[in-house]
Amino acid sequence: MQNRNISYLIKKWVLRSISILIIIKIIAWPSISEAYPIFAQQGYEDPREATGRIVCANCHLAKKPVDIEVPQSILPNTVFEAVVKIPYDMQIKQVLANGKKGALNVGAVLILPKGFELAPSDRIPPEMKEKIGNLYFQPYSSDKKNILVIGPVPGKKYSEIIFPILAPDPLVNKEANFLKYPIYLGANRGRGQIYPDGSKSNNTIYNASTTGQISKIIRKEKGGYEITIDNTSDGRQVIDIVPPGPELIVSEGELIKVDQPLTNNPNVGGFGQGDAEIVLQDPLRVQGLLLFLVSVILAQIFLVLKKKQFEKVQLAEMNF
Repeated sequence: MQNRNISYLIKKWVLRSISILIIIKIIAWPSISEAYPIFAQQGYEDPREATGRIVCANCHLAKKPVDIEVPQSILPNTVFEAVVKIPYDMQIKQVLANGKKGALNVGAVLILPKGFELAPSDRIPPEMKEKIGNLYFQPYSSDKKNILVIGPVPGKKYSEIIFPILAPDPLVNKEANFLKYPIYLGANRGRGQIYPDGSKSNNTIYNASTTGQISKIIRKEKGGYEITIDNTSDGRQVIDIVPPGPELIVSEGELIKVDQPLTNNPNVGGFGQGDAEIVLQDPLRVQGLLLFLVSVILAQIFLVLKKKQFEKVQLAEMNF
Protein backbone atom coordinates (compact mmCIF):
# COMPACT_ATOMS: atom_id res chain seq x y z
CA MET A 1 0.00 0.00 0.00
CA GLN A 2 2.85 2.37 0.87
CA ASN A 3 4.61 1.62 -2.45
CA ARG A 4 1.40 2.43 -4.30
CA ASN A 5 1.16 5.82 -2.53
CA ILE A 6 4.78 6.63 -3.36
CA SER A 7 4.19 5.68 -6.99
CA TYR A 8 1.09 7.90 -7.08
CA LEU A 9 2.98 10.84 -5.59
CA ILE A 10 5.84 10.47 -8.11
CA LYS A 11 3.38 10.31 -11.01
CA LYS A 12 1.57 13.40 -9.71
CA TRP A 13 4.86 15.29 -9.35
CA VAL A 14 5.94 14.37 -12.92
CA LEU A 15 2.60 15.48 -14.39
CA ARG A 16 2.74 18.76 -12.47
CA SER A 17 6.32 19.39 -13.67
CA ILE A 18 5.31 18.75 -17.28
CA SER A 19 2.35 21.12 -16.94
CA ILE A 20 4.59 23.87 -15.52
CA LEU A 21 7.09 23.42 -18.39
CA ILE A 22 4.29 23.64 -20.97
CA ILE A 23 2.95 26.84 -19.38
CA ILE A 24 6.43 28.39 -19.32
CA LYS A 25 6.95 27.50 -22.98
CA ILE A 26 3.59 29.01 -23.98
CA ILE A 27 4.42 32.23 -22.11
CA ALA A 28 7.98 32.50 -23.41
CA TRP A 29 7.44 31.36 -27.01
CA PRO A 30 5.85 34.55 -28.42
CA SER A 31 8.82 36.69 -27.34
CA ILE A 32 11.26 34.15 -28.78
CA SER A 33 9.45 33.73 -32.11
CA GLU A 34 9.27 37.46 -32.60
CA ALA A 35 12.89 38.02 -31.65
CA TYR A 36 15.37 39.34 -34.15
CA PRO A 37 16.97 37.63 -36.02
CA ILE A 38 15.12 34.33 -35.64
CA PHE A 39 12.75 35.09 -38.54
CA ALA A 40 15.59 35.91 -40.93
CA GLN A 41 17.52 32.77 -40.00
CA GLN A 42 14.48 30.53 -40.40
CA GLY A 43 13.08 32.12 -43.54
CA TYR A 44 16.12 32.94 -45.66
CA GLU A 45 19.11 30.81 -46.58
CA ASP A 46 21.15 33.95 -47.24
CA PRO A 47 20.36 37.27 -45.49
CA ARG A 48 21.61 39.38 -48.41
CA GLU A 49 19.55 39.32 -51.59
CA ALA A 50 20.97 39.57 -55.11
CA THR A 51 19.93 43.23 -55.20
CA GLY A 52 22.12 43.92 -52.17
CA ARG A 53 19.19 44.41 -49.82
CA ILE A 54 19.38 42.64 -46.48
CA VAL A 55 16.20 40.66 -45.82
CA CYS A 56 15.50 42.30 -42.44
CA ALA A 57 14.19 45.27 -44.45
CA ASN A 58 11.22 43.07 -45.44
CA CYS A 59 9.87 43.23 -41.87
CA HIS A 60 11.38 46.46 -40.51
CA LEU A 61 9.92 48.99 -42.94
CA ALA A 62 11.15 52.32 -41.57
CA LYS A 63 14.59 53.44 -42.75
CA LYS A 64 17.08 54.48 -40.07
CA PRO A 65 20.81 55.27 -40.07
CA VAL A 66 23.55 52.83 -39.01
CA ASP A 67 27.32 53.04 -39.04
CA ILE A 68 30.18 50.56 -39.12
CA GLU A 69 33.86 51.13 -38.41
CA VAL A 70 36.64 48.64 -39.24
CA PRO A 71 40.41 48.98 -39.62
CA GLN A 72 41.69 49.99 -43.05
CA SER A 73 43.87 46.87 -43.23
CA ILE A 74 44.64 43.86 -41.04
CA LEU A 75 47.20 41.07 -41.00
CA PRO A 76 46.22 37.39 -41.39
CA ASN A 77 45.27 35.34 -38.32
CA THR A 78 44.72 38.45 -36.19
CA VAL A 79 41.71 39.59 -34.17
CA PHE A 80 40.20 43.00 -34.91
CA GLU A 81 37.10 45.02 -33.96
CA ALA A 82 34.09 45.79 -36.14
CA VAL A 83 32.26 48.60 -34.36
CA VAL A 84 28.53 48.84 -35.17
CA LYS A 85 26.63 51.98 -34.13
CA ILE A 86 22.82 51.96 -33.96
CA PRO A 87 21.78 55.49 -32.95
CA TYR A 88 18.28 56.43 -31.77
CA ASP A 89 16.56 58.61 -29.18
CA MET A 90 16.90 56.73 -25.89
CA GLN A 91 13.83 58.45 -24.43
CA ILE A 92 11.31 56.95 -26.86
CA LYS A 93 9.24 53.85 -26.09
CA GLN A 94 8.00 51.19 -28.50
CA VAL A 95 4.80 49.15 -28.58
CA LEU A 96 5.44 45.67 -27.20
CA ALA A 97 3.67 42.48 -28.32
CA ASN A 98 1.15 42.82 -25.48
CA GLY A 99 0.29 46.42 -26.46
CA LYS A 100 2.17 48.05 -23.60
CA LYS A 101 5.06 50.48 -24.02
CA GLY A 102 8.66 49.49 -23.37
CA ALA A 103 12.28 50.21 -24.23
CA LEU A 104 13.63 49.44 -27.70
CA ASN A 105 15.82 46.44 -28.40
CA VAL A 106 18.49 46.37 -31.08
CA GLY A 107 19.91 43.63 -33.30
CA ALA A 108 22.36 43.29 -36.15
CA VAL A 109 23.61 40.98 -38.88
CA LEU A 110 27.22 41.33 -40.05
CA ILE A 111 28.13 39.74 -43.39
CA LEU A 112 31.87 39.12 -43.55
CA PRO A 113 33.95 37.82 -46.48
CA LYS A 114 34.38 34.05 -46.64
CA GLY A 115 37.12 32.89 -44.31
CA PHE A 116 36.47 35.60 -41.73
CA GLU A 117 34.65 34.44 -38.60
CA LEU A 118 33.86 35.17 -34.97
CA ALA A 119 37.06 35.22 -32.90
CA PRO A 120 37.38 32.39 -30.36
CA SER A 121 37.12 33.50 -26.75
CA ASP A 122 40.75 32.60 -25.98
CA ARG A 123 41.97 34.84 -28.83
CA ILE A 124 40.09 37.96 -27.73
CA PRO A 125 42.28 40.45 -25.79
CA PRO A 126 41.04 41.39 -22.29
CA GLU A 127 40.46 45.05 -23.23
CA MET A 128 38.29 43.96 -26.16
CA LYS A 129 36.32 41.57 -23.93
CA GLU A 130 35.59 44.47 -21.62
CA LYS A 131 34.16 46.46 -24.54
CA ILE A 132 32.03 43.53 -25.73
CA GLY A 133 30.44 43.00 -22.31
CA ASN A 134 27.87 40.20 -22.02
CA LEU A 135 26.90 40.11 -25.68
CA TYR A 136 26.40 36.72 -27.31
CA PHE A 137 27.12 36.35 -31.03
CA GLN A 138 26.19 33.39 -33.19
CA PRO A 139 26.75 32.36 -36.83
CA TYR A 140 23.81 32.78 -39.18
CA SER A 141 23.84 29.03 -39.87
CA SER A 142 26.18 26.07 -39.50
CA ASP A 143 27.57 26.53 -43.03
CA LYS A 144 27.76 30.35 -42.89
CA LYS A 145 30.19 31.10 -40.09
CA ASN A 146 31.23 34.30 -41.86
CA ILE A 147 27.76 35.79 -41.21
CA LEU A 148 27.19 36.83 -37.59
CA VAL A 149 23.96 37.80 -35.87
CA ILE A 150 23.10 39.26 -32.50
CA GLY A 151 19.93 40.38 -30.78
CA PRO A 152 17.60 41.37 -29.52
CA VAL A 153 19.59 43.13 -26.80
CA PRO A 154 18.71 46.27 -24.79
CA GLY A 155 19.28 49.31 -27.00
CA LYS A 156 20.08 51.64 -24.09
CA LYS A 157 23.05 49.47 -23.14
CA TYR A 158 24.15 48.25 -26.56
CA SER A 159 23.53 51.01 -29.10
CA GLU A 160 27.20 50.43 -29.96
CA ILE A 161 28.14 46.78 -30.55
CA ILE A 162 31.71 45.46 -30.82
CA PHE A 163 32.09 42.37 -33.03
CA PRO A 164 35.39 40.48 -32.40
CA ILE A 165 36.51 39.17 -35.80
CA LEU A 166 39.27 36.72 -36.63
CA ALA A 167 40.98 37.33 -39.98
CA PRO A 168 41.87 34.22 -42.03
CA ASP A 169 45.35 33.13 -43.05
CA PRO A 170 45.50 32.55 -46.84
CA LEU A 171 48.43 30.19 -46.34
CA VAL A 172 46.10 27.90 -44.37
CA ASN A 173 42.62 28.81 -45.64
CA LYS A 174 42.42 28.52 -49.42
CA GLU A 175 39.12 30.48 -49.51
CA ALA A 176 40.97 33.63 -48.46
CA ASN A 177 43.33 35.84 -50.44
CA PHE A 178 45.31 38.99 -49.86
CA LEU A 179 42.69 41.36 -51.27
CA LYS A 180 40.36 44.23 -50.44
CA TYR A 181 37.05 42.86 -49.13
CA PRO A 182 33.59 44.38 -48.56
CA ILE A 183 31.76 43.98 -45.24
CA TYR A 184 27.96 44.41 -45.13
CA LEU A 185 25.90 45.42 -42.13
CA GLY A 186 22.20 45.35 -41.37
CA ALA A 187 20.96 46.68 -38.03
CA ASN A 188 17.57 47.43 -36.51
CA ARG A 189 16.14 49.14 -33.50
CA GLY A 190 12.64 48.28 -32.32
CA ARG A 191 10.18 45.64 -33.50
CA GLY A 192 9.16 44.89 -37.07
CA GLN A 193 5.88 45.78 -38.77
CA ILE A 194 5.36 42.62 -40.83
CA TYR A 195 6.02 38.96 -40.10
CA PRO A 196 7.57 36.75 -42.82
CA ASP A 197 4.17 35.11 -43.49
CA GLY A 198 2.82 38.55 -44.51
CA SER A 199 0.72 39.17 -41.41
CA LYS A 200 1.01 42.48 -39.56
CA SER A 201 2.42 42.95 -36.09
CA ASN A 202 0.79 45.39 -33.69
CA ASN A 203 3.61 47.85 -34.40
CA THR A 204 2.17 49.30 -37.61
CA ILE A 205 -0.80 51.17 -39.14
CA TYR A 206 -4.14 49.35 -39.53
CA ASN A 207 -6.35 50.36 -42.46
CA ALA A 208 -10.03 49.94 -43.29
CA SER A 209 -10.79 46.84 -45.33
CA THR A 210 -13.84 48.40 -47.01
CA THR A 211 -15.60 51.68 -47.77
CA GLY A 212 -18.54 52.57 -45.52
CA GLN A 213 -19.65 54.05 -42.23
CA ILE A 214 -18.34 53.01 -38.82
CA SER A 215 -21.39 51.83 -36.89
CA LYS A 216 -19.74 50.40 -33.80
CA ILE A 217 -16.37 50.39 -32.02
CA ILE A 218 -15.87 47.85 -29.24
CA ARG A 219 -12.84 48.03 -26.99
CA LYS A 220 -11.71 44.54 -25.93
CA GLU A 221 -10.92 43.65 -22.32
CA LYS A 222 -7.34 42.67 -23.12
CA GLY A 223 -6.82 45.69 -25.37
CA GLY A 224 -7.44 46.32 -29.04
CA TYR A 225 -10.65 47.11 -30.90
CA GLU A 226 -13.39 45.55 -33.02
CA ILE A 227 -14.53 48.10 -35.61
CA THR A 228 -17.81 47.39 -37.40
CA ILE A 229 -18.12 49.05 -40.81
CA ASP A 230 -21.43 49.15 -42.73
CA ASN A 231 -20.53 48.79 -46.39
CA THR A 232 -22.30 51.55 -48.36
CA SER A 233 -22.39 49.61 -51.64
CA ASP A 234 -24.05 46.32 -50.61
CA GLY A 235 -25.14 46.99 -47.02
CA ARG A 236 -23.16 44.12 -45.46
CA GLN A 237 -21.20 44.59 -42.25
CA VAL A 238 -17.43 44.10 -42.04
CA ILE A 239 -15.52 43.81 -38.76
CA ASP A 240 -11.92 45.00 -38.69
CA ILE A 241 -9.78 43.85 -35.78
CA VAL A 242 -7.13 46.16 -34.35
CA PRO A 243 -4.72 44.51 -31.85
CA PRO A 244 -3.49 46.18 -28.63
CA GLY A 245 -0.93 48.89 -29.34
CA PRO A 246 -1.99 51.24 -32.15
CA GLU A 247 -4.27 54.13 -31.18
CA LEU A 248 -7.55 54.76 -33.04
CA ILE A 249 -7.87 57.93 -35.11
CA VAL A 250 -11.49 57.29 -36.19
CA SER A 251 -14.80 57.36 -34.32
CA GLU A 252 -18.32 55.90 -34.57
CA GLY A 253 -20.49 57.39 -37.32
CA GLU A 254 -17.49 58.42 -39.42
CA LEU A 255 -17.47 57.73 -43.17
CA ILE A 256 -14.31 56.06 -44.34
CA LYS A 257 -12.81 54.72 -47.55
CA VAL A 258 -11.05 51.43 -48.21
CA ASP A 259 -7.38 51.47 -47.07
CA GLN A 260 -7.97 54.62 -45.03
CA PRO A 261 -5.93 54.51 -41.79
CA LEU A 262 -7.91 53.50 -38.72
CA THR A 263 -4.96 53.95 -36.34
CA ASN A 264 -1.81 55.98 -35.91
CA ASN A 265 1.61 54.58 -36.76
CA PRO A 266 3.11 53.45 -33.42
CA ASN A 267 6.47 52.46 -34.92
CA VAL A 268 9.42 54.45 -33.56
CA GLY A 269 12.20 52.08 -34.70
CA GLY A 270 13.53 51.01 -38.06
CA PHE A 271 16.23 49.27 -40.05
CA GLY A 272 19.38 50.45 -41.78
CA GLN A 273 22.18 49.08 -43.93
CA GLY A 274 25.82 50.02 -44.19
CA ASP A 275 29.06 48.69 -45.61
CA ALA A 276 32.79 49.07 -45.24
CA GLU A 277 35.98 47.80 -46.89
CA ILE A 278 38.97 46.11 -45.33
CA VAL A 279 42.30 44.97 -46.79
CA LEU A 280 43.76 41.62 -45.81
CA GLN A 281 47.40 42.60 -45.95
CA ASP A 282 50.26 40.24 -46.86
CA PRO A 283 53.02 40.54 -44.21
CA LEU A 284 55.66 40.08 -46.93
CA ARG A 285 54.33 43.18 -48.69
CA VAL A 286 54.58 45.14 -45.47
CA GLN A 287 58.11 43.88 -44.90
CA GLY A 288 59.01 44.70 -48.49
CA LEU A 289 57.61 48.21 -48.10
CA LEU A 290 59.59 48.72 -44.88
CA LEU A 291 62.79 47.51 -46.56
CA PHE A 292 62.15 49.87 -49.48
CA LEU A 293 61.60 52.83 -47.15
CA VAL A 294 64.73 51.97 -45.16
CA SER A 295 66.77 51.71 -48.37
CA VAL A 296 65.45 55.08 -49.57
CA ILE A 297 66.33 56.71 -46.23
CA LEU A 298 69.82 55.17 -46.25
CA ALA A 299 70.33 56.26 -49.85
CA GLN A 300 69.39 59.83 -48.90
CA ILE A 301 71.80 59.75 -45.94
CA PHE A 302 74.65 58.45 -48.09
CA LEU A 303 73.97 61.09 -50.72
CA VAL A 304 74.17 63.82 -48.06
CA LEU A 305 77.40 62.37 -46.64
CA LYS A 306 78.87 62.03 -50.12
CA LYS A 307 77.94 65.63 -50.90
CA LYS A 308 79.61 66.87 -47.70
CA GLN A 309 82.71 64.79 -48.48
CA PHE A 310 82.84 66.26 -52.00
CA GLU A 311 82.51 69.79 -50.61
CA LYS A 312 85.40 69.18 -48.16
CA VAL A 313 87.66 67.87 -50.97
CA GLN A 314 86.74 70.81 -53.20
CA LEU A 315 87.47 73.29 -50.38
CA ALA A 316 90.84 71.62 -49.68
CA GLU A 317 91.83 71.88 -53.36
CA MET A 318 90.93 75.57 -53.43
CA ASN A 319 93.09 76.25 -50.34
CA PHE A 320 96.00 74.32 -51.88
